Amino acid sequence: MRVKVAIDLALDRLFDYEVPVALQKKLAVGQLLSVPFGHREARGFAMAVTGAEVSVGPPPPHGDFKLKPVAAIVDETPFFSLPLLELVKRVAGYTSAPVESVLKAAVPAAVLKKNARPRELMFIEPALAALPVSVTKRQQWLYDQIVRLGGGWMSELCRELRTTPATIRELGLKGLVTVAVRARRRDPLGGRKVLPSKPLGLNDEQRAALTAVETGGKPVLLFGVTGSGKTEVYLQAIAGELAADRGAIVMVPEISLTPQTVQRFAARFGDRVAVLHSALSDGERYDEWHRIRSGAARVVVGPRSAVWAPVKNLGLIVVDEEHESSYKQEDTPRYHARDVAVLRGAIEGAKVVLGSATPSLESWMNVKKGKYALAELKRRAGAGTMPAVSLVEMTGGSIYSRELLEAVRIRLDRGEQTILLLNRRGYARSVECEGCGYVFECPECSLPYTYHRADSCLRCHVCGGWASGPSCCPKCRRRVLDFIGVGTQRAEAALAKCFPRARILRMDADSTSRKNSHDDILSAFRSGEADILLGTQMIAKGLDFPNVTLVGVLNADSSLRMAGSDFRAAERTFQLISQVAGRAGRAALPGEVIVQSRDVSVAVIRLAARGDYGAFAAEELKAREECFLPPHCHFAVIGMKSKNAAAVGEWAEMYAASLRQLGDVKVSGAMPCALEKADGWYRWQITLRSERASAICRAWRWISSVRPVPKGVRASLDMDAFNLV
Repeated sequence: MRVKVAIDLALDRLFDYEVPVALQKKLAVGQLLSVPFGHREARGFAMAVTGAEVSVGPPPPHGDFKLKPVAAIVDETPFFSLPLLELVKRVAGYTSAPVESVLKAAVPAAVLKKNARPRELMFIEPALAALPVSVTKRQQWLYDQIVRLGGGWMSELCRELRTTPATIRELGLKGLVTVAVRARRRDPLGGRKVLPSKPLGLNDEQRAALTAVETGGKPVLLFGVTGSGKTEVYLQAIAGELAADRGAIVMVPEISLTPQTVQRFAARFGDRVAVLHSALSDGERYDEWHRIRSGAARVVVGPRSAVWAPVKNLGLIVVDEEHESSYKQEDTPRYHARDVAVLRGAIEGAKVVLGSATPSLESWMNVKKGKYALAELKRRAGAGTMPAVSLVEMTGGSIYSRELLEAVRIRLDRGEQTILLLNRRGYARSVECEGCGYVFECPECSLPYTYHRADSCLRCHVCGGWASGPSCCPKCRRRVLDFIGVGTQRAEAALAKCFPRARILRMDADSTSRKNSHDDILSAFRSGEADILLGTQMIAKGLDFPNVTLVGVLNADSSLRMAGSDFRAAERTFQLISQVAGRAGRAALPGEVIVQSRDVSVAVIRLAARGDYGAFAAEELKAREECFLPPHCHFAVIGMKSKNAAAVGEWAEMYAASLRQLGDVKVSGAMPCALEKADGWYRWQITLRSERASAICRAWRWISSVRPVPKGVRASLDMDAFNLV
C-alpha cells in the first residue's frame, strides 16, 4: 500500500511512501503524516492512496527503488475531506500555485505547529459524599460553596472563594471533591456578554430574497442598499441549514467587522458559532479550528481564510460585501476568496450568497450572463431611510468645508453622532524642504515617508521602515519643512481645534494594532462614549450605529489619482463613497452625507452621491469592454523583482517578447510597477489578458519552464490580479 504525500515544502510535486502494515487500516486521505525526507523528518498531507481496496488518484510510477515508509500518522482524523482536497487541487491549478502552498493556506499555522495542543487546566467537581468526621468548619463551608456552584476551574474557584489550590486539594484527599485535568477552550468571546436574539419579521423583499437563497441551484447575488436587512436574510437562511443538520460559513472582508458580526451571529446561534481570523491568539485559533472540524461549531465567521474552514456537511456559504478587494490573497497562493466560495459551493453542493450594496462588476456580469441569480433589496428595513447626499467642491488647502463643520456642530448640539472618512493614515503623506525641495524618502522603497505626529516619526507604509522625525533638511540644513497632504492624525488634530469639547475616536491601522482594539473602539462609539468616529476605509462598510446621522467623506477623489495605473480606480471610488454614505440614517433619525471633492463634476463622484449603481455599472462595463478588461476577459500579472534593477528589467522584457509569440493571450509590454521599488526590491510587471484562464496558465507554465529566472530574480503569476501598484 502506497500513499502520495504533499510535503511541507513548496516543491510542487507529490512524493510516494510505503505504508507500514501497522498503519494500513488507520491511514486515510487528508490525514497529516510524518514522513522521512532527506536527512530530516517532514510533515505532509496524504493526497492519494493506492494499493488499497479504495484507490484515489493514479498509480505511482514503478521502479526498482525501495520506497521509504511513513513514520507516523500525526492525527488520525483527516484535516481535509475529499471535497476540500478537490477544492485545493482546483485552486492550485487555477492560480498556478504549488498545491503545498494551498494546503498551508487552508489550515491555520497555529494548528500545524508541532507543539500545538489543547489548554489543560484543573477542574473541581463535588463528590457529593457524606462529610467525614475530621472536616473543619472552613472545609465544610468550602465544600458547601463548591456544591452550590456545581464545581468549576481551580483558578476561578480559588479567586471567588478566596482560598488556595492546596486547600481544595485537601478536600480531594478527604473524598469531598475530585480534581481532574480537563481541556478548556480558549474562547475569543470570553468575557463578553452576548444577549440572545430572535428572528425579526421580514418585509416582502427580504422574504423573496430568502426564498431565492433556499431554492439553491445558482449562486445568489443579494443586491441590497445599505441598511436593507441583508444580515437578517443571512441569519434566517443559516437557521434553515442548521435545522437540516448542515453547517454554514459567513465571510466578512475586514477584521474590524468580525467582532460585530460574530456577536450578531452568536446572539442567534450561541456556542454553535466559531470565529477564525488573524487577530486571535494561536491558542484561540487552534481551539476554534478543532471545534469546527469536530462538528461542535456549525457556523464559522471570519475573513477570507474562513472559506477553507472544515465545516461538516456544509450547506451555505455567505460572502458579505463580496466586492471588497481584501478577499484577494496577495501572497502565494493568490486566490480570490469569493471565487473559491463559489467553487466550493459547486463541489460540495452548498448554497452560495454574495451580498453587497455595490457589487463587483465581475458578479454583476455573471448575473447578466445568467450564471448567478439576483435578489434585490431596494429599500431600507425598519424605520431608516436613505440619507440626503450633497457634494462640496474644495479649493485651497482646507481639510474641512464650512458646510461639513456646520453639520458636525449641529450633530454635537443634538447629541447625535458623526462618521468621517479619510482613506489615508498618519499626519502628512510626505515631508519636503521649503528651500531646496528635498523629499524625505524611504531608502528601501520608491516612496516618500509618511509623517506620524503621534510619535514624531517618519514611517514607510510599504516596508514598515522608519526614521526619527525631521528637525532640518539633511541636504541644505534649513529648518523650514513642509508637511504635504492630510492623514487621519492631522484631520483629528484639526477637528479637535474646531470642536474642543467633542469626544473623537480615530480608527486606522495605527490605532488598531493591539488585540481587540477594533472591537474596543467600535464598542465605545456604539455606547455613546464618543461623538465623532474618524477613520480610514475600515469604518466604511458593514457597521450599524443607530445614532449616526452625519457622514463626511474627505478628499473623495483621492483614489482616482491611481486611474492611470489601476483600471479599477473608478469602481473602488464608487464603492467606497457609497458604502460609507450608507452608515448614516440607519434608524429613525434622518441621515445626511457630505462628500468633499476637488472636482465634483467627475462622473463617478456624482453617480456615487446619487447611489445610482445601475448607471455606473453600465458606463464602466462599456468602457472596460472597449479596452478588453475584466470582467470581459481574464486578467493576470506576471510580477518580477530583484535587488538588481538592470537584471529585473532585462528579464521582464525578455519574458514579454517571448510571450508575444503566443496567439491566444494579449501581452503588454514589460514596465516598472507604479511602486518601482518596495522593501529593497526593484519591481517590473507584464499583464496578460485572454478569454480563457487556461490559456494564461499554459503561457505561464511554458515561459517559466523554458526560461527559468536566474538566482536573484523572482517571478510569479497573479491570476485575476487586483493590486497593480
